[in-house]
Amino acid sequence: MPEVRFMREALELARANIAAGGRPFGAVLVYQGQVVARGVNEIHRSQDPTTHAEMQVIRQASQALGRARLDGAQVYASGHPCPMCLAAMHLCGISQAWFAYDNDEGQPYGLSTADLYAQMTRAPQQQSLPLRAFKPDDESGLYAQWQQANDQ
Repeated sequence: MPEVRFMREALELARANIAAGGRPFGAVLVYQGQVVARGVNEIHRSQDPTTHAEMQVIRQASQALGRARLDGAQVYASGHPCPMCLAAMHLCGISQAWFAYDNDEGQPYGLSTADLYAQMTRAPQQQSLPLRAFKPDDESGLYAQWQQANDQ
């Protein structure tokens, strides 16, 4: 069951970020009932398009907990996570995530991720950023090498 205090904290972070010249996105990552990380969208400061609030809390929590897997953690986000942030949450094992504002509420302000979701569900060859396989003929064994290194 979500806890309102964590969502209120994410919303406070988002509002403070607006005041600092940023976008209305804040996030809190909770593990075992404790806030492990807090973050805001920092694109306006970093000029790095991956510094979304959810990505920031995943990075901070991974460092704080000393591991890449965050199984059992929860994320509270002020806005609906974009495809990048949602994928990152899946990859690191976030068990639950909640958001306060959905895409429809952000659309009049240019904050909708609906088009991104639609783009991401297309086949790779049909996306606006084409993704195609390309491996040199003499290339092989990269993943086997990695597996072998991990077996030792």
